Amino acid sequence: MSKNKKVNAAILIIGNEILSGRTQDTNTTTLALWLNSIGIKVNEVRVIPDVETTIVDTLNVLRKSNDYVFTTGGIGPTHDDITAQSVSKAFNRKYEIHKEAFKILDTYYKKGEFNEGRQRMAWMPENAELILNPTSGAPGFSVENVFCLPGVPSIMKSMLGGLKNKLAGGEPILSHTINLRTVESEIASSLTLVQDKNKDVEIGSYPFFHAGKLGVSIVLRSDKKSKIDSCNSQILDFVNKKKIEVVDR
Repeated sequence: MSKNKKVNAAILIIGNEILSGRTQDTNTTTLALWLNSIGIKVNEVRVIPDVETTIVDTLNVLRKSNDYVFTTGGIGPTHDDITAQSVSKAFNRKYEIHKEAFKILDTYYKKGEFNEGRQRMAWMPENAELILNPTSGAPGFSVENVFCLPGVPSIMKSMLGGLKNKLAGGEPILSHTINLRTVESEIASSLTLVQDKNKDVEIGSYPFFHAGKLGVSIVLRSDKKSKIDSCNSQILDFVNKKKIEVVDR
């Protein structure tokens, strides 16, 4: 894949525990930051329950509309870990024991510990490629452009290094932040004009409250530093004319 090509991805968070509020999702932030650093822009994030038909239908939509899809959750040893079998159905592949995964797990666990529940983690779509797990042994897997990772944040994060050679990204997504002592309504029209002139730069406006005072952070994102620099100059130009204070946060 060419470095000049825009490469995008979707993140699919799977788990009733996320939807119920019992568990806080941090995997989206970790994945998005890491993907941006290798030139893959996250276009969409969805959170869905542990329901096979929902997983299959959602996955089939996302994998056709994005270069890559990353799922987290649902590949553990319990009855509600159904991501692997759902991916098998989405790709119309057999759901079977992955011999290499079984061997890795059998070696990882002590004698007598590799029980039926843990053996479930070796069941994957036919011909799935493994994503090695340096933390807890149980591998993730990929099928075509879909990469399935565990839901436990520390384990998921430890497995990202093993993905880098499997992905073809574009230019890394760069960002620059300008913090202003103002309110959004004061800069809205000027910021719109800058955005209209800089279609290749994503401009975000985010209010903040710090040290008892209001402010706005303007975040510029692009894969070209020159475009960010140009956009930054245009923003500072109207900021200076309006006599708005630029601050550190």
